[in-house]
Amino acid sequence: MTDLERAREFFAADRYATEATGIEIVAVGEHYAKCELKLDGRHKNAVGHVMGGVMFTMADFVFAVATNFDAPSPTVTVTSNIAYLASPRGNILYGEAKLLKDGRRNCFYEITITDDTGTAVAIVTTNGAHL
Repeated sequence: MTDLERAREFFAADRYATEATGIEIVAVGEHYAKCELKLDGRHKNAVGHVMGGVMFTMADFVFAVATNFDAPSPTVTVTSNIAYLASPRGNILYGEAKLLKDGRRNCFYEITITDDTGTAVAIVTTNGAHL
């Protein structure tokens, strides 16, 4: 079984991200993850734009995959800040988590959210605690 298959199997238990929202893991590595989400009507607000919570959920899930796949102990979010840059123009969102600093008790990641047109949608910084 590949790392990607093992990650998908493990994180299938995160039913809100994977089932309710529809996020799919597309790549995993050491301190790294990339996910995608095919947008549909359930992701839109009353005026037809993608809800901000969709981007935040994606960022939180990508962080969880990057920090917890094959990790010796769990990591949880302590703080997370999001800057919305633009409304998605495409039909697919991509979230990519990259480690900026890892310590004995804490870690710090940057998560970028883009769409399939190349539009930068959001930047998220997340501080995590290793339990």
